[in-house]
Amino acid sequence: MDWNSWHDMYDLAGSSLGRRLSAVQDQVRTALDTCPPGPVRVISVCAGQGRDLLGVLRDHPRRDDVTGRLVELDAANVAVARAAAEAAGLHRIEVVQGDAAVTDAYVGLAPADLVLVCGVFGNISDEDVERTIGYCAQLCRDGGTLLWTRHRKAPDLVPQICDWLEARGFERRWLSAPDAGFGAGAHRFTRSPEPLSPGECMFIFVGYDVLAATGGRRPDPAR
Repeated sequence: MDWNSWHDMYDLAGSSLGRRLSAVQDQVRTALDTCPPGPVRVISVCAGQGRDLLGVLRDHPRRDDVTGRLVELDAANVAVARAAAEAAGLHRIEVVQGDAAVTDAYVGLAPADLVLVCGVFGNISDEDVERTIGYCAQLCRDGGTLLWTRHRKAPDLVPQICDWLEARGFERRWLSAPDAGFGAGAHRFTRSPEPLSPGECMFIFVGYDVLAATGGRRPDPAR
């Protein structure tokens, strides 16, 4: 998959990805608007080109309060995100090229006020979705917001994702409509964060096309 050109679909008029981006950006604004006065910490997992966060921060009143880290493996997407942050004068936003699945990538910023896990849950196994939600309890501060996305194609995992989140202390604040053409949610963490476990892998990024052939299971590497 060319993850750089994949982002072009966001620009297609009326596309589900474009509508999803707009919805997620609205939730980013809401999260920033409701953060307490003072410094704000933001983490973006598998950030891609950072459009969801950077597109909001460039003209948001809280922009100078925000220190953020966007973690992305694809070099071309990292370059785009860095250029966008620089052009917007967002000097406290760090774009890191690296494996977003490794907990070490978030040392120093976790627990954060806003955590974005967008474009992840549709590309990892159902087992890893649940596992990653467990780690979100380490990435989010008490009162912090978790924004996440997941397609709603059959079998629709979104209701189960909400159950997993709510069992871990995340309170549902917003969920996209079932017929929106995409799945996205905003949950507020209501517990004290767990200590960040160093050197652990939260998930294996498999890809939607592979998962569609395995019914949401991580493929057997021996096959």
